[in-house]
Amino acid sequence: MRVGLLTEGGYPYASGEARLWCDRLVRGLAQHEFEVYALSRGARQAAGGFMELPDSVRRVRTAPLWGERRDGGSYGRRERRRFAECFGELAAAISAPGGPGSTGGPGAPDGPGAPGVPGAATGQADRFASGLYGLAELARERGGLPAALRSETAVRALERACHTPGALQGAHRVRVADLLTVAGALERALRPLSLDWYGDGSAPAGAGADPGLSGVDLCHAASAGPAALPGLLARRFFGTPLLITEYGVRLREYYLATAARPAAPRGAALSGPVRTLLASFQGRLAAEAYARAALITPGNAHARRWQERCGAAPDRLRTVYPGMDADRFAEVGERGTGTESGGGRSGGAGARADDGWTLVWLGRLEPAKDVVALLHAFAQVRRAVPRARLRLVETGPAAPTVGGYPAHCRALAAHLFPDEAADAHTVGDNPVSFERLGDPELPTAADAYAAGSVVVLSSVVEGFPVGLVEAMFCGRATASTDVGAVCEVIGGTGLVVPPRNPRALGDACLELLADPARRERLGAAARARALELFTAEQNVAAFRGIYLELMSHCPVRREEFGPDGEPVPFARPAEAHIPGRWAAIRRPGPAPDDHIPSWAAARPGSDTGPGPEPLGVGPCAPLPGEARP
Repeated sequence: MRVGLLTEGGYPYASGEARLWCDRLVRGLAQHEFEVYALSRGARQAAGGFMELPDSVRRVRTAPLWGERRDGGSYGRRERRRFAECFGELAAAISAPGGPGSTGGPGAPDGPGAPGVPGAATGQADRFASGLYGLAELARERGGLPAALRSETAVRALERACHTPGALQGAHRVRVADLLTVAGALERALRPLSLDWYGDGSAPAGAGADPGLSGVDLCHAASAGPAALPGLLARRFFGTPLLITEYGVRLREYYLATAARPAAPRGAALSGPVRTLLASFQGRLAAEAYARAALITPGNAHARRWQERCGAAPDRLRTVYPGMDADRFAEVGERGTGTESGGGRSGGAGARADDGWTLVWLGRLEPAKDVVALLHAFAQVRRAVPRARLRLVETGPAAPTVGGYPAHCRALAAHLFPDEAADAHTVGDNPVSFERLGDPELPTAADAYAAGSVVVLSSVVEGFPVGLVEAMFCGRATASTDVGAVCEVIGGTGLVVPPRNPRALGDACLELLADPARRERLGAAARARALELFTAEQNVAAFRGIYLELMSHCPVRREEFGPDGEPVPFARPAEAHIPGRWAAIRRPGPAPDDHIPSWAAARPGSDTGPGPEPLGVGPCAPLPGEARP
């Protein structure tokens, strides 16, 4: 089948999100044809180029969600009126309270259409969908949508919606500068509506024309944000089924990014009304994507709860854990823990062997990881076990050594743990070391996990804990905070404590350090669980079945064409149109036994079944024991 893979800020670019699982998907399902439709988030990402693409990726089309877009299309009076109506519906929906993931606050109206009144949420969702698809049809027919979204008409529509009685409380304080900012952000988010990715459905794939998304059999979106917009339009225009996979819920990521970076790219702080309106738009878009998707595959139960909160139907949710390459950690995991395990598989020249009293933390030095709480917890461990050590292994870009959170962590470690020396003639050493993944001593993540007996996760915010799964592949016992999907991933194979509780985290580390046999048991159980649930093979097998399931409800509709562009007659056998068991019985030529029901394979007259039907029986003849239609 031909699959349209829709991404935002990730695959096939060399940097960004969702690169690894998308790459594993297209390589693991090489029997299918993939067309990648990618939205880039910045000039640096676009300039970085693509990853190495396998042969199963037949084409790549890209478009930016950044910078200014010039659109020379112009609207007449009728088109301007049509745009004002559609955008007015969209603006009214995103300025109304009671959106996905929110509740009506104090002073919220209690009349028809208000939050908490049956039908209110459905009514606003219908208005959002009406405005969204109206704009898409206008862009498909006339073009010119980017210029219209930045026009005075759009700004006035936003202003009317924000000043309507019963609008979101934060939107009432909107200013002209805020309206311009929101209009610009909506124009960038809605750029997929104006792209030439869709075709018209009249030029079949292989006939020499470019059908775009009208020629794919399935759209697979990597998020419910702007990446899902092309899939929503393909579903509306051509009936193409939409599959959404989210390992990090796009709406949750937007909330976290807005809270962590309240400044706009140009340096001006985003005001409260701007954040309110843009968060409402993201929520409405996610709800629309969840409502129209044929199937949604969250990466864990934590993401699933977010999706349900945003309006996803539980019967269309199916958890598919992200797949990871377990081979990188096989040697460390099979060796297990112990004082003989040192700096990894290669045993780097400067590697310090794990003496059974070393804790390892691996991640980025940022507030969400709460390394400060970990340092205070280790102070408690150090008082009880003076020979304990903590190795903080930093990943990602190098953190600044002056100012910011990383510098604060280093200063706190120097304050809590002064350099110590065994005697008056030796150089002092600090029990806390700040190291970087990729250094000669720790060239790989497997080397970092092998350097300690216990792996610690101290985060206060976490989605799917990739580092925790890697530690489980390595057979390490873990002490973690109860955030995100940690409990779901651990499943009883490690110790879990409340976040922001250094005393509880220190107690958990002490329990594991003091009991090597328990560490060994928990590490072995963790490795077995990770190999069962979180491997790349498991992930690819799940999507292979999901693709076939979706296609069984929406079969392939395209025609087959030869090298000369002419249709190939009888390329699809007639029995391919016959549902269920009938195709297995009447497939021409000998068929494998696993495709033939037992009663059909029996000899005539035998007591195991009535035998195959005569060749003269037509495709509409009833099967034995069934009533004639």
